[in-house]
Amino acid sequence: MSLVQQSSPHAHGARPTSRVMLIVILATLPGLLAQTWFFGWGNLINVVWCVLLALGAEAAMLKLRHKPVAFFLRDNTAAVTGLLLGLSLPQFAPWWVSAVAVISAIVLAKQLYGGLGANPFNPAMVGYALVLVSFPVAMTTNWAGAVTLPDAPGFGETLSTIFGGPQAGIDGWTMATPLDEYKHKVASHTAIEVLQHPTFGAGVAKGWEWVNGAFLLGGLALVALRIITWHTPVSLLAALGLMSLAFGSNPDQYAPLSLHLLAGGTMLGAFFIATDPVSAATSHQGKLIYGAGIGVLIYTIRSWGNYPDAVAFSVLLMNFAVPFIDHYTPPRTYGHHKPRRGIPGKTG
Repeated sequence: MSLVQQSSPHAHGARPTSRVMLIVILATLPGLLAQTWFFGWGNLINVVWCVLLALGAEAAMLKLRHKPVAFFLRDNTAAVTGLLLGLSLPQFAPWWVSAVAVISAIVLAKQLYGGLGANPFNPAMVGYALVLVSFPVAMTTNWAGAVTLPDAPGFGETLSTIFGGPQAGIDGWTMATPLDEYKHKVASHTAIEVLQHPTFGAGVAKGWEWVNGAFLLGGLALVALRIITWHTPVSLLAALGLMSLAFGSNPDQYAPLSLHLLAGGTMLGAFFIATDPVSAATSHQGKLIYGAGIGVLIYTIRSWGNYPDAVAFSVLLMNFAVPFIDHYTPPRTYGHHKPRRGIPGKTG
């Protein structure tokens, strides 16, 4: 975990990293349960598979680096990386897509930089972005349509499909995500016509609004428990909302605000991904800027880019900016009213 460089007094947190990560894992459970109920067993299977892969990849790299394997695995950070990828990947994504994402996240984005606290980029989002760019068909055609669990493919059928079964057999269970469907259909149809598609159901986006609501609930629990602060998620959601109100007032051209907030990975990204303590900004002012930048980029890429959901790319782009943000938004030095700002050696 990254350290904020500041003067005394220094306070020591009562919670070790392993307990913090365990609380994060527990906070994702409402979202995972909602995903399982509305989209079938795929995400649950992906989570178990990705967590096992993440632990295995972490153990292998620690062994190669001659580090104590058990000591570092107990911090639960590898498990959280696998969990976030399992929650983010399509429900019917083939096993090898998940494997490439997880191994890239652990090996390339985390361990090759030196392990926990040394990685400049969010490992889970590095893995997700890599497979999205490398395997666009597998990443865009394997999203499950929203049906309640009793009507979804069975656990065994889903498991066999993910691990080598015929992908053609799931065509009747898959459809485009709401953001993808809206973005590509609104160019030739009115908003009213687009919203008649079964993807949207009778609400904002069938099933997706409940999933985002569940992740919002888990995220608020993290804020209440002081695992994360409110600055990054609130500024992210506010910036996304302001961009939608400013540029997306015509639903016949752009997705409405309700879709931006309650479809796709918005709440998972705002509370569980953007708040990564290693790759995110550190000061409160820096977190506000960092979160706002992610929100602006999410809307920009969703509306004018080639990807319907843009959380991964937005987080990674703002990870690039974190050293700059931290340099110009240092926390207040104890005993002084204002932090020193600007380039060292220059005043005015």
